[in-house]
Amino acid sequence: MTQPMYAISQWPDTPMIMKRLKALVGQPMRPLRRDRMKAVLDHFDTRCAGSKAMTEAAKAYIPGGVQHNLAFNYPFPLAMAKAEGPFLWDVDGNRYIDFLQAGGPTVLGSNYRPVQERVIDLIRECGPVTGLFHEYEMKLARLINRHMPSVELFRMLGSGTEGVMAAIRAARCFTGREKIIKVGGAYHGWSDQMVYGLHIPGTGSFEAHGIPKGCLAMTREVYPNDIEALEKLLAENHKDGGTAAVIVEPLGPESATRPVAADFNRQVRDLCDRFETLLIFDEVVTGFRIGLGGAQGYFKVAPDLTVFGKCVAGGYPAAGGLGGRREVMATLAAGLESGKPRAYVGGTLAANPLSCAAGYHAIKAIEETGAHIRAGQAGDRLCRGLENLIEKYNLPFVAFNFGSICHLQTSGVMLLEVTDPAIFTEIGPRKHMMEEMGAAFAAEGIISLAGSRLYTSMADTDQVIDDALAGFERVFQNIEGVVSVG
Repeated sequence: MTQPMYAISQWPDTPMIMKRLKALVGQPMRPLRRDRMKAVLDHFDTRCAGSKAMTEAAKAYIPGGVQHNLAFNYPFPLAMAKAEGPFLWDVDGNRYIDFLQAGGPTVLGSNYRPVQERVIDLIRECGPVTGLFHEYEMKLARLINRHMPSVELFRMLGSGTEGVMAAIRAARCFTGREKIIKVGGAYHGWSDQMVYGLHIPGTGSFEAHGIPKGCLAMTREVYPNDIEALEKLLAENHKDGGTAAVIVEPLGPESATRPVAADFNRQVRDLCDRFETLLIFDEVVTGFRIGLGGAQGYFKVAPDLTVFGKCVAGGYPAAGGLGGRREVMATLAAGLESGKPRAYVGGTLAANPLSCAAGYHAIKAIEETGAHIRAGQAGDRLCRGLENLIEKYNLPFVAFNFGSICHLQTSGVMLLEVTDPAIFTEIGPRKHMMEEMGAAFAAEGIISLAGSRLYTSMADTDQVIDDALAGFERVFQNIEGVVSVG
């Protein structure tokens, strides 16, 4: 399965990872010592005063003071002023190693100059948007098709959420069916029908506030890796008209926070074929980060539809899209045609020249530099270093990676089970511990995604990774119960 053109050097032992994660949530938490946590909070108050003042002032005009969920960090959001390569600088002049990478789109590193220059050239020539066709729409679609042959037709949209909405609408239009099955815990954007079974499998509509129940009536979830449950649900739906589509994150829910078995996607593909159901791969994170062929190329499994986001615009805005089989994608054709149903999608800024040019040149740069491989090698080095530190300090934490998608679970809040009666007393404290760990990492100059996920890029040299590991070690040395190691 492993090929040199993909960032995953070897498939992790997923049963062992899940065993260790279960052990993590089955024991008391091991947070930062309280005296050290006080020092972290003091650091934010003294060294990040500009960020604190700015985000406090923003609360008068912005809900919560920031616009993006990733920015809601403890003890307060950091305001950034500059991004370049592997680093971020905040408004107070503090420099950070950037393992957030905007949530994953910048495989080349932030503000990659060759792509930036091509985008500036385009802005000078025609501006960012015209509302009419531009050559880069075709060039991007053709490039994606070359790397992912299953994407026979491609429609650029504004975000991954829009891509999922279009995928579900196209699947329903093409099949004439309504039911959708997802894997519990997976995140497929925030459209009404997908705010179901978020974060923790089995939670159903728990987080669907402000969404009418009818919007979720045709959405169901199955537990990760539970092929038998998926087969059973497909069979039940088959008796009642069938299933339009099964949608999966091919590495596992929440970018493999709960990793799937190596043959999971092949088994899902076989079941979808058996029940004449469309298979949707959500490659918002994996597309071009795992490899130019995406997770589907790595697994050698061709989905019927592929959702794109993040990397498809190289870190520039309006990053989203949908591609797939010609006859299914044809339901998204623009305009009206008598007698033929159309899945209606749109967006004033969808497929704008800026986003398409940025995506085209970013993917070409990944292709030319092998950025996905170099980012994966950085992820391997980071993960090995974290595993060594966890062993050195005898911590229950769990580190694992899929190339440049790295996980560091310290509290295990997203691994709690809905069947555990203690979940509602555990979820709050474990979430807060994860937030504290994220703050402790930031105080050491390391930006992560919620203190538990780390994206590496081509810009992460061995020295950058080693500097980061030194920062992680300073945090681990101050975990409750750690005995000084000589």
